Amino acid sequence: MLNVRSIWNGAISFGLVSIPIKLVNATESHSISFRQIHTEDGGRIRYRKFCELEDREVSQAEIGKGYEDTDGSIIPITDEDLAQLPLPTAKTIEIVAFVPADRIDPLQMDAAYYLAASGAPAAKPYTLLREALKRSNKVAIAKFALRGRERLGMLRVVGEAIAMHGLLWPDEVRAPEGVAPDAGVTVRDQELDLADALMDTLGEVELDDLHDEYREAVEEVIAAKAAGEAPPELPEPATGGKVLDLMAALESSVRAAKESRGEDTDEAAEVRSLPQRKSSRAAPKQTGAKKSTSTAKKTAAAKKTTAKKTTAKSTASAKKTTAKKTTAKKTTRKRTA
Repeated sequence: MLNVRSIWNGAISFGLVSIPIKLVNATESHSISFRQIHTEDGGRIRYRKFCELEDREVSQAEIGKGYEDTDGSIIPITDEDLAQLPLPTAKTIEIVAFVPADRIDPLQMDAAYYLAASGAPAAKPYTLLREALKRSNKVAIAKFALRGRERLGMLRVVGEAIAMHGLLWPDEVRAPEGVAPDAGVTVRDQELDLADALMDTLGEVELDDLHDEYREAVEEVIAAKAAGEAPPELPEPATGGKVLDLMAALESSVRAAKESRGEDTDEAAEVRSLPQRKSSRAAPKQTGAKKSTSTAKKTAAAKKTTAKKTTAKSTASAKKTTAKKTTAKKTTRKRTA
């Protein structure tokens, strides 16, 4: 079992089966926290809590919670009031359904927990639920109460343990209205081909190989300042700007991805054509690379024609010059005779 304290004790309700469990956090944060200080002398900044009626500082033991009504009055709510709520999920994770995992929208996913069997009597029913979830290839949807509110949860098997992901209620997920670009924006098949080639070049990644570079950089700065040294220099930022030519940007991205993987970049990016889509519309005009190829052919043909004309003109001019010189020589000979 994980060497962490449980944050909630209760039971899983699986029909008439009750499984005593402990809820423990499945994740932990490694982010670096900072304290607020007075910039002039480095003194800690602390917050003190005052009662606005008595105008005095109060201790944590004197602080409770209350609900502010519409008229501004405060209605005190005690922990006992919340503990006695008439909810079947107050101390129970109540399974309400089993559904395929792909029915759950990832947008609903919240914090993750492990459910640990609480004591020897829980081992058998815990194992039963775990194996049932494995064999069904489904996840369990449950309701439970935690930190003053009822929540949704999704139970699934992770290794040999049962994990629970908190879920947002469906009405807590916003619709993506006004987020996507206008419907009039289109992309060409050649752009999709290059995007596909870029995806293939980037390939897959082992998630275990990824790490928090920002946290490591902050740790370097802290270590340097603690040792009285200058912080590491900031690397040159990558040059960027507006993408004026999407095709050129995609081709450059493919080359850069290949270089990072140590692949040969001398050859042109390999583009896998997408299947041709059937359409009743007339064939579109040549665009992109096709248009460039057609233009190149026309230019080459024009150059050949111009070269022929120039050669012909030069030949005709040379013949005329030769004829004039021959006539002049004959005339000179006649006069001499």
